[in-house]
Amino acid sequence: MVGIERDYLIIAYARGDKLYVPVDQLAAVKRYTGGEAPRVSRMGGKDWSEQKTRVRKAVAVVAAQVVDLHRQRALATGHAYEPDTPWQHELEASFPFEETADQERAIDEVMSDLGGTKPMDRLICGDVGFGKTEVALRAAFRVVMSGRQVAVLVPTTVLAQQHYQSFAARFDRYPVRIEMASRFCTDSKNADTILGLKEGKVDVVIGTHRLLSRDVHFKRLGLLVIDEEHRFGVSHKERIRNLRASVDTLVMTATPIPRTLHMALFGMRDLSLMGTAPADRRPIKTVVCHDDPGLLKKAVERELARDGQVFFVHNRVRDIFKVADYVQRLMPDARVAVGHGRMKEESLERVMLDFVAGRYDILVCTSIIESGLDIPRANTIIIDRADTFGLAQLYQIRGRVGRSHVQAYAYLIVPPLSVLGDGARERVEALTRYTDLGSGFSLATLDLEIRGAGNLLGAEQTGDVNMVGFEMFCDMLKEATDLLGGKKPSVEVEPEVTLEEPGFLPEDYIPDVGLRLQFYKRLAAADDEARVEEYAAEMVDRFGALPPAAGALIKGMIAKAMCRSLGIVGLETSRHRLTVHLGRDSRVDPDRVLELIKTGDGALKLTPDLKILVRLDGERDDGTQSAIRFLRSFSSCEI
Repeated sequence: MVGIERDYLIIAYARGDKLYVPVDQLAAVKRYTGGEAPRVSRMGGKDWSEQKTRVRKAVAVVAAQVVDLHRQRALATGHAYEPDTPWQHELEASFPFEETADQERAIDEVMSDLGGTKPMDRLICGDVGFGKTEVALRAAFRVVMSGRQVAVLVPTTVLAQQHYQSFAARFDRYPVRIEMASRFCTDSKNADTILGLKEGKVDVVIGTHRLLSRDVHFKRLGLLVIDEEHRFGVSHKERIRNLRASVDTLVMTATPIPRTLHMALFGMRDLSLMGTAPADRRPIKTVVCHDDPGLLKKAVERELARDGQVFFVHNRVRDIFKVADYVQRLMPDARVAVGHGRMKEESLERVMLDFVAGRYDILVCTSIIESGLDIPRANTIIIDRADTFGLAQLYQIRGRVGRSHVQAYAYLIVPPLSVLGDGARERVEALTRYTDLGSGFSLATLDLEIRGAGNLLGAEQTGDVNMVGFEMFCDMLKEATDLLGGKKPSVEVEPEVTLEEPGFLPEDYIPDVGLRLQFYKRLAAADDEARVEEYAAEMVDRFGALPPAAGALIKGMIAKAMCRSLGIVGLETSRHRLTVHLGRDSRVDPDRVLELIKTGDGALKLTPDLKILVRLDGERDDGTQSAIRFLRSFSSCEI
């Protein structure tokens, strides 16, 4: 229509083809997220449809695996544990801190799972130091008190040692045998632990991937606790999958990998979020900088002056001792140690334990410190070439500091931002944005956007995800699993709405084009009037009162959302006429339509091709408002 202003999204195809998509149709456009740039097809060509067909066949195989896993767990009969014993209440009362609201809720959810007959499969997502271990510890105690065994699987030997000490300290008053299985233990000690597991004499075992070896057997395993599952390899995950088929499983992570995150949101795994910080915790102050000796010296001096300790993370073993010499020259009076994963077990253990005990001031190390280390005095961390780490890994490493009430600092050393790749720049910038306590879940979601889904259920799926993008892959997976589960795939109606004044979001109202697209997408996908009004309220709160063009857009989106909820396939409005296109699957009561025609004094007509024609006054209101009033009339007598 001449003189009408509105926004379009331009989609560029191969060979210069372009498609202009009205913003009210953005629900039909899916954003591509994958591990690499997609191959662009020609408009109207066969390439894209053939790609989707190939992926659908691959998805069918994945869906069969998913459904089979669900079926196995549904058929498995878990152990329903007895209510808490007096010892359980005594253990919980001995917790030296006050539980946060999120921690209490997670504990309640886990205990409820343990009381049911369905095997537990729960993911606990909580920031470092937010009390996930305490949740696992209480669950383990309840399982042991019922005569069953607990396995705690961790990715590193140092973390196994710390978990062992935590469990041993809390359980020392009770008749519970706790053992550790890792490379820190001698062969004879590991053999004794394995025999104890087989005979049922070991109640709790804490270990690395050594627990996944074929020679490890449990007499009556009741609970499997997995800390930072994403640190285990594909072969380890397969063994974990076999273990967890019929036992209760509790997975703990600060930044769930996209696969695990999506499985939780997808309903394949129960999810408990712990986003409340313990009392007196402070956010970590994060600084992105270049390799500036003066700045680094000042940062270290400030930490040591308050009797603290420093991590200096350098993730290349080949020159880590040169870096340690550089740090020693920078701080000649400091006690500097080196720790990395290729050291002999005894040497690494001695260095780590000496650093925990305060015998060193600075630990120059690789990412071996990534998971779980709890050193309250270490509150400054310097990460060399932070751009080479993944986002979840960076977040974990930064979480080694700031675990007490003391203000912590993180320095990310990177090359000039102009020479960084897009992914590296986004990761570093994200870490400086997400500094609030409890932001691990937000970072995991962002990680999904930056690098895509990756290995969804196995390494072979990566190419399929990259071919169509994560969002479409998941839609296909849901359709396939619904079909295999006996559900009829739902056919979503995308109403075609033509308005006299469609409206738009002015650039001077929301200047950021990314934010405008985000709101357009959310509005276009809204499935009811309340959701549109919720988004409108958010815009008013963030950007001020709606300008006329934005107000018109909101009214149009309300009309479209109502059409979607009623299964109406099309709507056309003007000041004098309203046309509603019904479909065969429209959820409109025919009796109500006839009633409106009878009481409409000739203003309404129903045509043989399922169109409702409504004559409007033109003076009473604009066409869009009249359409909204008419659509509401299907549940109200007033037109």
